[in-house]
Amino acid sequence: MMRPSDIAFRLYLVALFTFVFLPILTSMVFSLNSDRFPTVPLGEFTTHWYETAFSRPEVWTAFGNSLIVAVCAAALSTALGFVTAYTDFRYGFRFKPAYLALALLPPTIPLVIMGLAMLAWLGRLGISGTLSGIVVAHTVMGAPFAMAICRLRLSQMDPALEAAAWNLGASQWRAMRAVVIPFCLPALVSAYCLTAAVSFDEFIVAWFVSGLNKTVPVMILEILQGNVDPQINAIGTVVFLTSMALVIVAQLLILRKTNA
Repeated sequence: MMRPSDIAFRLYLVALFTFVFLPILTSMVFSLNSDRFPTVPLGEFTTHWYETAFSRPEVWTAFGNSLIVAVCAAALSTALGFVTAYTDFRYGFRFKPAYLALALLPPTIPLVIMGLAMLAWLGRLGISGTLSGIVVAHTVMGAPFAMAICRLRLSQMDPALEAAAWNLGASQWRAMRAVVIPFCLPALVSAYCLTAAVSFDEFIVAWFVSGLNKTVPVMILEILQGNVDPQINAIGTVVFLTSMALVIVAQLLILRKTNA
């Protein structure tokens, strides 16, 4: 017989997941509803809103922009996150706490402030309103997440492994390629998937710096400013499923490497 505390904990989990996912599931249901407005009872099953949304060239352009930005930002975030995590793992130096605090700072900054700062900085660099500018902004936001995942994996590695490779004649770069990177590969793939999902979903900073190169979240806002459009439910469902697929892959890799 379950204890009252176990029952309460399970009820809490059910309530939590219901609170988080019920609005998303409702949006998915209405994306397949023939009625224009989200009302109950539902109308007939239809894929009309998907067909209408994805027949618009600007939707495909926005998805293409989001894909390019996510792929590039995830690659840069993963590389920077790995380098930062390895520096923390391997070296000790005087201002290391300040170095780590600075590396982990972006997620703690309000997104509106981050967007305004990025707009001003990228404007000075001459890349505001370009896809390159969005990639830079999303890289700054994603690198701390990649660092956390890579650092977790590195904490499981025996530091003597790399030292043994050095003693056997390997250079630091050879030891990195033959020992450290293979050991961290699941974490690198996991970090890539997670930061790609963060970039694909991010709206506020992209809205500040995107200019005419709209990503999917920015385009959704523009559609919503006109009127209630069921195409939003269709586009949002595709975005959600894409992001969830990336997060699930990342989580599976994290669990795999943790249990390895």
